[in-house]
Amino acid sequence: MDVTAIHNWDEFDSIARDLDGWAFRGQRDAEWQVFSLLSRHLKDFVPDRSCWQERESRAIRIFRRKAHNYIPDLRILDDDLRCLALMQHHGAPTRLIDFTKSPYVAAFFALEHATAEAAVFALNMPVLWHAAPSGSADLTREKTDPRERGNFETYFAANKYELVWTGEPTEMDRRLLAQSGTFVMPGVLDKPIEDILKQYSSTEPLIRKFVFSGTNLREECMRSLYRMNITNATLFPDLDGLAKSIAFELEIIWKGLVVDPHPKESADNKTPMKA
Repeated sequence: MDVTAIHNWDEFDSIARDLDGWAFRGQRDAEWQVFSLLSRHLKDFVPDRSCWQERESRAIRIFRRKAHNYIPDLRILDDDLRCLALMQHHGAPTRLIDFTKSPYVAAFFALEHATAEAAVFALNMPVLWHAAPSGSADLTREKTDPRERGNFETYFAANKYELVWTGEPTEMDRRLLAQSGTFVMPGVLDKPIEDILKQYSSTEPLIRKFVFSGTNLREECMRSLYRMNITNATLFPDLDGLAKSIAFELEIIWKGLVVDPHPKESADNKTPMKA
């Protein structure tokens, strides 16, 4: 996997503009591999991997049995991908991995809570759209599409095909729209996306990693994203998103716009000096 160090905002912006059609994911720790939340949860709390398939199926079954109490359109629960997206949206661990078509949204999620080196991963969607794992040429994106009835059980829940599918549900919620979101769904839970993609043959890189490193880089990038109106308030278009966005407001001070509450006094007449 190609790894590129990012030292300033202009550098990232220039690279991002050249990756037209790619999908992006931000992670606040550059050392983390690209796993789904379900994979991380199972790795941490269910060490017996032989039962992972059963545990995932049971979790989905429980959600479907109880979610009807809270949603008006029960058809969502009959659609595998929409059901998983709904679970993901409300915090359940699923095998879906959040990506975005915007490198800037990915940068926001990478840097928002970063205290060390963060990273943005980029997937070569134009190539992956028609690609298949080596030796399994029939396992194309179209053939394994989880939006088709039965495909999720066959190609994903079975947890035996080292493949990735990328896309969105047929009907997208407000959050997915606001974030220019898309999903990556792995065929196996015990391997990160970057390892699964090693099963694909391509003359072009399928995944790239951009590591944000350098003093004050987070502040520089977050200010640039703020100016682009990329904040929690816009990415999560509800009251929760607005509340989350206040955290960065605590950090922001626009030089020249904020009046010093204790201005220094000049030598003559003790007149407050202008900023």
